[in-house]
Amino acid sequence: MLKRKFSCLFPKPQDFDPLLIESKTAATVVLMLSSPEEEVLAKACDALYKFASKGDENKATLLGLGAVEQLYKLISHEDPTVRGNAVMVLGIMASNYDVKKLLRELDVTDSLISHLVPEGIHELNIIPPLLELLKSEYPVIQLLALKTLEVISKDGEMRIMLGENKGLDCLLTILETDEFSDLHVEALAVLGNCLEDVHTLQLIQQSGGLKKLLSFVRESTIPDIQKNAAKAITKAAYDLENRNILNEEEVEKCLINLLETDNDGVKVAASQAISAMCANLASKRAFGLQGIPQLVQLLSSDNEEVKEAAVAVLVNLTAASPSNASAAAEAEGIEPLLNTLHAQRDGAIANAATVLTNLAMQEPLRVNIQNRGIMSVLAEPLRSTNSQVQSKAAFAVAVFGCDADARTELRSAGGLGPLVKLLHSKNEEVRRNACWAVMTCASDELTAGELCRLGALDVLEEINLSKSRKNNFSEAALEKLLDNNLSQKYSQMGYLSSNNIITDGFYDCGQVSYFK
Repeated sequence: MLKRKFSCLFPKPQDFDPLLIESKTAATVVLMLSSPEEEVLAKACDALYKFASKGDENKATLLGLGAVEQLYKLISHEDPTVRGNAVMVLGIMASNYDVKKLLRELDVTDSLISHLVPEGIHELNIIPPLLELLKSEYPVIQLLALKTLEVISKDGEMRIMLGENKGLDCLLTILETDEFSDLHVEALAVLGNCLEDVHTLQLIQQSGGLKKLLSFVRESTIPDIQKNAAKAITKAAYDLENRNILNEEEVEKCLINLLETDNDGVKVAASQAISAMCANLASKRAFGLQGIPQLVQLLSSDNEEVKEAAVAVLVNLTAASPSNASAAAEAEGIEPLLNTLHAQRDGAIANAATVLTNLAMQEPLRVNIQNRGIMSVLAEPLRSTNSQVQSKAAFAVAVFGCDADARTELRSAGGLGPLVKLLHSKNEEVRRNACWAVMTCASDELTAGELCRLGALDVLEEINLSKSRKNNFSEAALEKLLDNNLSQKYSQMGYLSSNNIITDGFYDCGQVSYFK
């Protein structure tokens, strides 16, 4: 009976040459459970199984030797044979009252459920009996059945079988029944797995179940339910057809509602779901009309994870969407976005820079952001060691550096030095954006001269000599630097172009000699 009970968890245990033990050598075999060798572990478990099966006294002996704790660790071992043999020993030992008590304390059931093997499960046709267990009068049995369904419903075939056996209706009934409130979190977790399949989601929608599900989530005040629902929507929204279905059922209202909860975990999960749904243009418009003010408020959260999740959503919402960019500005989002450039998380900083550049595609917003001192704020992200932050900060400098006052601000804030250092980056995107930023900033003589003094000219010449490192912006940046530093250009090139206008301060320092 015990063998059958656990057979769906692991592959069939492998037989080894017998390792015979008696009570006086049991301690030695228990010590073998700490061996790093898989074959030794499997043999030890096999021997302990035979020893424990001889009677309750032997089980008590193994308990006293600490075998249960060692075996508990082995049910998570990477080798399937070791796992299987360890479970077999625990199974035979579980008939002892004291062993059973310890297994409950160790919460071994959850660990066993988490290691269910789909191939074992397919053969057993386990869905119908599990659904039958949901009718049990004992809540603990119902709970374990749902936890098992949650694990196995991660498998596509299992989800199909669940739908064929009317399991979806059963799960929705649990959610609709207040008496089963203690099972709602687990039931929702199973349904969440099912939402990943287009076919299953269509079935739930056609039966009216999806509308009921979203209504249930909107009305719930339990954070775990809200969070699990948002995570389920996120997983479902990675599929195009699923996004369309969710949009038809106005999932946006549900997610916006979740942003207003008091639980930070729920806010993060809801933000991630909104980010995923933004790939649907209708959803993106809906969130722009209703959700941007709430997201802007989250930028001022004390929780760094919430802040990072919210600004990540704003990246997707404002990308190629002038109306959403305007909505973010109207919601007074510029100042919180600038503050987020000082955030603790690199992801938040990089995304804040991206949102600000998205907004800057509209000239009035660019001027607004620039007047609030963005260039002095960007000096610090330019010094970051994170390549994503470096890249986004350099790109922001390229976008806002088209204004003379902005360039002066960056120069005064000491931002040109870190920018020149980024030209040395081995990261192609960082190097490209740094070249772009240098090209933009070299638009006046003062800034161009400072960039040359900091070594930008030498680095750009070196980059342009390399086929693998040069890019369109590196060549343009070098040209712009020389055009705004004519003395250097004449020394370097030996000539000036017809559009190069000499002003006071030009001098001929002699042509650079490359040979000695």
